[in-house]
Amino acid sequence: MKLIDTHSHIYLHEFENDRQAMLERAEKEGVNKILLPAIDSETHEALLGMEEKHPGLCIPMMGLHPCSVKANFREELRIIRDYFGKRPFAAVGEIGLDFYWDKTFTEQQYTAFHGQVELAMHFNIPIVIHSRNATDECIEVIRQHQLGKLRGVFHCFSGNTEQAQQLMELGFYLGIGGVVTFKNGGLDKIFETIGLEKVVLETDAPYLAPVPFRGKRNEPAYLKYVAEKLAALKQIPVEEVARITTENARELFGL
Repeated sequence: MKLIDTHSHIYLHEFENDRQAMLERAEKEGVNKILLPAIDSETHEALLGMEEKHPGLCIPMMGLHPCSVKANFREELRIIRDYFGKRPFAAVGEIGLDFYWDKTFTEQQYTAFHGQVELAMHFNIPIVIHSRNATDECIEVIRQHQLGKLRGVFHCFSGNTEQAQQLMELGFYLGIGGVVTFKNGGLDKIFETIGLEKVVLETDAPYLAPVPFRGKRNEPAYLKYVAEKLAALKQIPVEEVARITTENARELFGL
């Protein structure tokens, strides 16, 4: 069974004591590619270092996380554009809007989001969207830019069935992770009516570990628990979930 973790921050300090062992556990569980979303310039070196040490396994994105949009966001965007002038990336991400923690830089978040969507369209690569407490707002931004070529994934999708249908109609995928295993996660109902044709798997490691590891550090090896939960919800073999979602990830990210 082969799996692709489409969203994992394994370059962060939470893994500094057992990073190699963590990667070995992931590969043992069938995870053969791990996509790494960027946060901001403070983590670029660690992010790109993972690709350098583990080429073919660790695949970087580049972008500015909405929670890192501060007064200096234009300088951060300049750094990102410079990177794209030097080398290719799998996607622009993670980008979007986050109205959960702080709304101080709401206007700047919108500016950064629009600018990075345009960057992705220029390079014809997907975007990876962070939309905490801002799903409808992110869908509206995508609708404004969607001329037929824009594509991507709503990472850690936690919206309702109507929102899922809207973003799929816009050509986007649902990034499904550990939340689907939570008793009150709310995603069970969505999969009563929605298939897997627009679903990719993710961990968001080190965050949002699935049951039975909820509350502990997440890691790519735990992706199988997400696949197993989806298999139970859709009443199909877990191998079929792995096949469909892996094909989806390969198609979306050009892997």
